[in-house]
Amino acid sequence: MLDRHAKISVAAAAVLAGLSCCAGYAFAEKAVRDTTAPVIAKPAPAPAPARRVVVRFLTDSDFPPFNFYDEDGVLVGFNVDLARAICLELATSCDIKARPWDELFAGLKNGEADAVIAAHKVRTIPGVAFTDRYFHTPGRFAGRKGLDDIEMTPAGLDGKRIAVARGTSHEAFLKTFFRDSPLALFENADLAREALANGTVDYLFDDGVSLAFWLNGTLSRQCCEMKGGPFLEAKFFGEGIAIAVPENDPEIRSLLNDALKRVRASGRFEELVQRYFPVRIY
Repeated sequence: MLDRHAKISVAAAAVLAGLSCCAGYAFAEKAVRDTTAPVIAKPAPAPAPARRVVVRFLTDSDFPPFNFYDEDGVLVGFNVDLARAICLELATSCDIKARPWDELFAGLKNGEADAVIAAHKVRTIPGVAFTDRYFHTPGRFAGRKGLDDIEMTPAGLDGKRIAVARGTSHEAFLKTFFRDSPLALFENADLAREALANGTVDYLFDDGVSLAFWLNGTLSRQCCEMKGGPFLEAKFFGEGIAIAVPENDPEIRSLLNDALKRVRASGRFEELVQRYFPVRIY
């Protein structure tokens, strides 16, 4: 049996062990409390743009196939149908009015419209902002049908005579990148196209949109076709086409950008391209 002193020693050891355990638990608990990361409140999500009852568009009426009057006097075109598709995605009414080209931005700035959809190229305009680009107008080569396929590159066109309209961005592009190709300069694009149709030049370099309609129309006499792919250098052919909106109304810009994305995703945009552009320009 344990004597009195031994009993006291055992009891003291037990007390010390209990205190050590409690102290260890308290220390661990304090360490957990001290090292727990502070709770940081998440920022509230940005409010969604308010729904609009109607979106008012302005366009002009003299730029087919983008916007024009048909034989029945109805305003139609790629831009007109795109505006309607946007309104459909926004579940809102669509008001589309035609104004002369020179009056479009004035109407936008004085509050007559929420947006201008008239194939404007993106550029800096006081008081005006632009949506995301929805179209580009590339430079394209055309040549006579039946020719051997060659690459539309500086090396491929070395020594080939190229028709181009004088004083245009297309002339500047050729002079920058196709220096070994002799240029046949014409006062306008119509004369340059006629030279290609007559066979007095080897190739034509022109605006892809208008070139597509010439190739598909009667004036070309079905002589020619697109050659190579599109050239989209912004320095020469612009930053693309977009919808103009008031600079002080970022909400409408956000609404239109979201709707444009949905129109593309649904396949509706590609349907409109195929309807209004008979020859692929890209």
